[in-house]
This record gives sequence, C-alpha cells and structure tokens, in this order.
Amino acid sequence: MTVGQTVEESVKINLKLRKKERVDQVVRLLQDVGLGAEDYNKYPHEFSGGQRQRVGIARALAVHPKIIIADEPVSALDVSIRAQVLNLLEELKERYKLTYIFVSHDLSVVEYLCDRVAVMYLGKIMEIADRDDLYGSPLHPYSRALLSAVPIPDPTVKRERIPLTGEIPSASNPPPGCLFHTRCPERFEPCDQVEPPLVPKENNRFVRCLLYGGLA
Repeated sequence: MTVGQTVEESVKINLKLRKKERVDQVVRLLQDVGLGAEDYNKYPHEFSGGQRQRVGIARALAVHPKIIIADEPVSALDVSIRAQVLNLLEELKERYKLTYIFVSHDLSVVEYLCDRVAVMYLGKIMEIADRDDLYGSPLHPYSRALLSAVPIPDPTVKRERIPLTGEIPSASNPPPGCLFHTRCPERFEPCDQVEPPLVPKENNRFVRCLLYGGLA
C-alpha cells in the first residue's frame, strides 16, 4: 500500500466520505504533519524514519480523535529528528485540541511535552503530579532516583545520584507490600508487609508510599 492508501484506510472505514473527499482529507493530513501532496503515491520504504513517524501521526489524526495514545513515539529516532517530531506533536496538540497519553522512558522528553506526569513501577502508579511539581520536588523515592539519573547537558554541573541496589522483582510475581521496597533506600519495617495506597497530597498530587501515610 502507498502512504496515501495507508492513511486513507481508517478514513474509509470510519467516515462516510466519497473518494475525492477522502483523498483531499489525506492530502491535508500529510501537509499538516510536514509532508506533501506528492507523497500520497509513495511507498513507506521511500521515506526516512522520521518521515514514517509523521505518516503514523497522520494516520492517528485521520478520524479526528480527542485523545492519542503515543507509546515511545520518538525513542527510535535520531536526536535532531526527535526534536522535530516533538515540536510537531506540540503544534498539532494546539491545532487539533488534542490530549496525549504519552508513554516514555526518556524523562527529558516527558518534561518537554507533558503537563502532568504519572510515574509507574511494575505496572502500578507510584506518583502523579503536575510536571513542574514532579521535576522540582519529587516525593516518591523511586521518582527521586529516576530523576537523579537524568543527564545534565553541562559538564560543570554535578547531580547527586541515588543508587538503587537489590534485585529487580518480577512483574509476574511481584513482592508483597510495597512493590518498590526491595530496592528502596528509604524503606522501613512495614514496607514489606503493607501495600501503600495512592495518597492525595497538596497541589493535586498523589503518592503511593508509606512515608506519606497509609498505615492504619
């Protein structure tokens, strides 16, 4: 299938449009993501990785979604191309009034794009906060350890790392109590027995840690 046919497929299935209307819509979408009308009849192998990612974004936009789930959308791209795609996502968010659920291990990318952040460990949310609150003063020990490992692009600035020791538990056979207690530098006696709830804090924050309450 050509790029145009690939993007048009979901339009054909979900929207009742005539052929010319579908083609016109696909061309507009390609242009919105930084490609051209001439790309409609090209095949995926004729595009770079960054361009193929733009085609994927056009496919996601084709049925006028309110929410887009983006799972590691830039992790396989070169740094310069990654910046272009992130800027495109930011621009499209405003133009189409979108909400993104953005999944990533790259904390610098999350800081750039996201307004609100949930930190997960073994499939459970450990902390939820607005971006500036989380990056400025993380509450959960796991959040603090993660952020301490983010490189600073300045060789004169040193950041104190928080090393994590111990075995990484299996997600299919998680430990009792707090999931993070086997590696947590701040664990105390009940952590291996009591599963902490997600506790609300100030500024619409939530944290799953017995340091902040949850003991009966």
